[in-house]
Amino acid sequence: MNTPRKEIARLNYVEFSVPVTGKTKAFYQDAFGWVLVDFGPTYAATVTGDTDIGLQADNPGGPKPPLPVIQVGDLEAFLERTLAAGAVLVRPIFSFPGGRRFHVRDPAGNEIAVTQPDAEGQAS
Repeated sequence: MNTPRKEIARLNYVEFSVPVTGKTKAFYQDAFGWVLVDFGPTYAATVTGDTDIGLQADNPGGPKPPLPVIQVGDLEAFLERTLAAGAVLVRPIFSFPGGRRFHVRDPAGNEIAVTQPDAEGQAS
């Protein structure tokens, strides 16, 4: 007897509250190579069709987002790139079951984690 599979929900967007879009937009472009499109003077976003990010600059009382985790292939290289792009180191590289990661704050003060999974594991 076949049991029907339930649809699995998938995260498709993370929106950051930022004071202005320019500096934070430049950070994500420089650190990760993402292209952000302006949708007016107070909003910019990636439009990849995959999990995208948005920068919302006109919502001062808006919610603070959860911790986004960005997966990369070379953790040390991305630590250098994020710091060069203007990030502030919050937590240096550390190991956890399944991989390694570090935490930084973007120019708008949003904390993000950058992770590299172990060869045989999946990072979270």
